[in-house]
Amino acid sequence: MKFNLGRMTSRFWMGAVFLFLYLPILTLVVLSFNASPMVTSWGGWSLRWYEALAADTEILGGFFLSLQIAFLTACSSVVLGLLAALSMHRFKRFPGRTLFTGMVNSPLVMPEVIIGLSLLLMLVSVQRMFGFPERGMGTIWLGHTLLGMAYATVVVQSRLQEMSPQLEEAAQDLGCRPLQVFFLVTLPLISQAIGSAWLLTFTLSLDDVVLSAFLSGPGSTTMPIVIFSRARLGLSPSVNTVATLTVAVVSIGVLAASVLIARAERRRAQEMAAAYRAV
Repeated sequence: MKFNLGRMTSRFWMGAVFLFLYLPILTLVVLSFNASPMVTSWGGWSLRWYEALAADTEILGGFFLSLQIAFLTACSSVVLGLLAALSMHRFKRFPGRTLFTGMVNSPLVMPEVIIGLSLLLMLVSVQRMFGFPERGMGTIWLGHTLLGMAYATVVVQSRLQEMSPQLEEAAQDLGCRPLQVFFLVTLPLISQAIGSAWLLTFTLSLDDVVLSAFLSGPGSTTMPIVIFSRARLGLSPSVNTVATLTVAVVSIGVLAASVLIARAERRRAQEMAAAYRAV
């Protein structure tokens, strides 16, 4: 058997990178089952911190609030990102295109501290003028949507650029109206990108700290803010349990979406193969 040094080296570095990325998460999951109240010492396997979490109303409230905001953020970000991506892909020239493109992509390169501070100042000014909105779930959702829309636009736009325009033209030649072309041809072809953008923005919203800290108000403390405030006072095993549950929720969502996307892709490939055979 011939020894390939380059392949072994690449596999070693790939394994080292994965170990560097996921070993801390695995350690956190294991420590969530630690019976000792000191996270630095192992006291055996136990579920005591999961039982204590069931009675922790503050962190559970923040967890469910974060899930609600993340779900709403993912939906609104995908819709706005899809509209922005379609506008920049279909219309190569229109008044203000450069400004529009810059405004859509600016949250990707702008520090979240600047975004959060600017949104806070704007909301305070609007509240003084009109008496609303009060800082809370709605304002956090607004800030997360601003950031998530930029990521969703990039993901969807990249898929639109790879899509062949001849498919839409063929549908129009067969008598489809523009709205029918969008729902029957364009939307199914970019559904994987839309699903990826939804998962990405959901995850970004779920673990965001900076924007949530600027835009939150009384009674609207998200889970990352609760974890951050508790971690500043010292490491607690209850924080490990919440982080483990968050990892589990995100992992299940990603696996489920991957399975659904793979099934849809196989079904689409089978339909295309059947259509070619019929021709």
